[in-house]
Amino acid sequence: MTVQTERPPSGPVDVAKRGESGPARPRAASRWGALAPYLLLLPACAASVLLLGWPLLKDLLLSFQNLNMAQLIQHATEWNGIDNYTEVLTGDEFWRVTLRSILFTAVNVALTMFLGGLVGLLLARLGKRMRFTLMMGLVLAWAMPVVAATTVYQWLFAQRFGVVNWVLDKLGWHSMADYSWTSDQMSTFFVVTVLIVWMSIPFVAINLYAATTTIPAELYEAASLDGAGAWKSFTTVTLPFLRPFLYATTFLEIIWIFKAFVQVYTFNQGGPDRLTEILPVYAYIEGVGNQHYGMGAAIAFLTILIMIGLTAYYLRIVLKQEKEQEEAGL
Repeated sequence: MTVQTERPPSGPVDVAKRGESGPARPRAASRWGALAPYLLLLPACAASVLLLGWPLLKDLLLSFQNLNMAQLIQHATEWNGIDNYTEVLTGDEFWRVTLRSILFTAVNVALTMFLGGLVGLLLARLGKRMRFTLMMGLVLAWAMPVVAATTVYQWLFAQRFGVVNWVLDKLGWHSMADYSWTSDQMSTFFVVTVLIVWMSIPFVAINLYAATTTIPAELYEAASLDGAGAWKSFTTVTLPFLRPFLYATTFLEIIWIFKAFVQVYTFNQGGPDRLTEILPVYAYIEGVGNQHYGMGAAIAFLTILIMIGLTAYYLRIVLKQEKEQEEAGL
């Protein structure tokens, strides 16, 4: 009599079974790995929605209300639809301020990028000691609070005891001894422009200097062997490497200067006769100053839309140029 016993499972079957159940863990790990970047971004996105999205939504809702001091005291909500937007867009003042804001931003950005670029290239040429000294001065100017810097400029350009008027008088311009820099539109804009450019140059200069450190020295050696001079080396080697940094820095400067509320309002409250108001100052004066809060909210929301339009147009130009450069390189 023979006794039949169960044959133990063969090796290949075990291997196949392990192969079927084995990839489950790596697959789950790959899923968590794919979700990890989004989980890391989640706190920043939540903070952005809470700190930016919610106030923006409140501003949008407020722009559809007729809210002044009477409604504010009575806690009354009076909806008026698009009346605030209609009144703003059909008036001439909003469009004058918009054009003034765009021109103001363009002049300040152009001066900042030009002078900041020159200082950045100068940093790349200086020795260690002079570079450290200049960078310390740039950082101190950059770190100075905006209100404090504006107050200092008010002292410098004061009518009676300002240093600028005193220096101009000593140099022979005696008519400038008691000149009021805040009495005229162009003179007020001149001082505000000097202030904004002075505070913006450090960021551009340090950013571009950091970009120059990424340029390989071999490219300059090859350009010199080809007989390229200083200007040719700049246009063929330095500028192509700096172009992405210039695009990004210009983009940031457009945003920062377009919303330069503190400098303009602190220096002269948008005067004289509201001739130096830019859109953020115009929204504040109409909303808080004149207690037309719904109107101010509508102007503020339109300002955001204009800023988005300007930045979108600029990004479109940048992306188009980058695409053309890539096609030319190919």
